[in-house]
Amino acid sequence: MTNLKLTILGNGAAVPTAHCNPSSQLLTYEGNQFLFDCGEGTQMQLVKFKIRYRKLENIFISHLHGDHFYGLIGLISTFHLYGREKPLTVFAPAELEELILHQLQITKTILKYKLVFEQLENYADRPLFENDNISIKSFPLKHSVPCWGFVLREKPLLRKIKKKFVIEKKLNSEQIIKIKQGQDFVDSEAQVYPNDQITDSPRKPLSYAYCSDTAYDESIVKHIKDVTILYHEATFNNLMEQVADDKLHSTAAQAARIAKLSNSSQLLLGHFSARYNDTTILLDEARKFFPNTHLSKEGQTYLIE
Repeated sequence: MTNLKLTILGNGAAVPTAHCNPSSQLLTYEGNQFLFDCGEGTQMQLVKFKIRYRKLENIFISHLHGDHFYGLIGLISTFHLYGREKPLTVFAPAELEELILHQLQITKTILKYKLVFEQLENYADRPLFENDNISIKSFPLKHSVPCWGFVLREKPLLRKIKKKFVIEKKLNSEQIIKIKQGQDFVDSEAQVYPNDQITDSPRKPLSYAYCSDTAYDESIVKHIKDVTILYHEATFNNLMEQVADDKLHSTAAQAARIAKLSNSSQLLLGHFSARYNDTTILLDEARKFFPNTHLSKEGQTYLIE
């Protein structure tokens, strides 16, 4: 079973409605939790969907429009009230730090934990987050204010040694590591065992891309190439393509074109305009270009595999 899963907390655009909260989603990988955007009501969505989030250590804010960060100060304050002690890192446009610190100052809140701000502007050529298994990078989107997309990629997996070979050759831990890394095995009699004959190929590394608010922009394709799931905003339908262009947003069909160009395995639509009580029109338009398209649903968890 995959260790990478996505939970949609909010998939609406601009203003909350009875059926759509503003943008926010939680990505989990092997116990690590990553929050992408934090529109108003995000922490209430976490409570509503019974998601334990006290292990959350990294938050990524795509841009400074309220529907993507107005819930942040509430979440920060709740962590404080819960007695959080471990640091919380927020990756965001530079101006957000001053705004949040001002809110804490005027409410006379002295946090019990360290709040760290990392400016997205400083990460053009290096990962925002990286460990032995994954990396998370940012890339620019085309919007009315500076805006970034995010992509998580699993690092290449080690090859799997055939158990029968391990037993027959009585391999030690050092030999096992080298074989998993792709080396051939040479026994005490100088017989060479090619790696592809004594191991099985691992599964393809998993990946996920988040494109929050953006006009149609083919320049992002190189950043999201071959992702397992692409989440792309789909604010409008085809009849409002000119409005989308003017507001630097995308239609569902345009999102589908990006999915096709990037060779994504699956497309997940979101950031729906409040004018659509029924978003199936967006789904139908997208599937004409990219059949493996789905509507994101609040509260639903998607296994990325």
